[in-house]
Amino acid sequence: MLVFGVISPHPPLIIPEIGGKDIERVNRTVAALEAAAERLAAAEPDRLLIISPHEGHGFEVPLYYLGKQLPPNLEMEKILVTEPSYGHYYEWGKRYGEACDQSNLCTAIIASADLSHVLKPEGPYGYHSAGPLFDKLVIKAIKEKDVGQLLRLDAGFLESAAECGLRSILFLMGAFEGREYEAEVLSYEGPFGVGYLVATFMPSKAKEQIKDV
Repeated sequence: MLVFGVISPHPPLIIPEIGGKDIERVNRTVAALEAAAERLAAAEPDRLLIISPHEGHGFEVPLYYLGKQLPPNLEMEKILVTEPSYGHYYEWGKRYGEACDQSNLCTAIIASADLSHVLKPEGPYGYHSAGPLFDKLVIKAIKEKDVGQLLRLDAGFLESAAECGLRSILFLMGAFEGREYEAEVLSYEGPFGVGYLVATFMPSKAKEQIKDV
């Protein structure tokens, strides 16, 4: 069964040894990841899937925080995003969630995802008005548990928003499609011109069991 899901950003600078003093500017993201790690551990998964648009840091950065309280021998699977189609990952996520229903293993999913990279003129790709709007739309769709809002976004708009994590998010939302679950945004910030979102997905029964975590 599917017991937990989390959206995690993956900038290396949120790791203290790399970010140095810059980590002070993303303290909300770090605090949210630590809270998400508590929830993930409380869900007691037997298997962890992480889906990322990048090799290396796309897998390693989320696990730096989210993997701290997990058993070292936990079964782990990794999916690297390679298909350009957004709908492909949503449908794949749906199939994955259905497969979890047929398994005796408790599965958690980490969607490794940065949002727009064009939030500020001093950011890595400058500024485009599509950037802040894209991030708002993603957060809205997650809170409302309405993946259709994201699947209907225009390809040109998505390109202008310079996002890298939507496919991972669509996979996660697809996996939870049709289930009773609580989606909670723990933090969002973009001090360096890139949107960092931390959000958890918990089946309603699991939410009741670990609400005090």
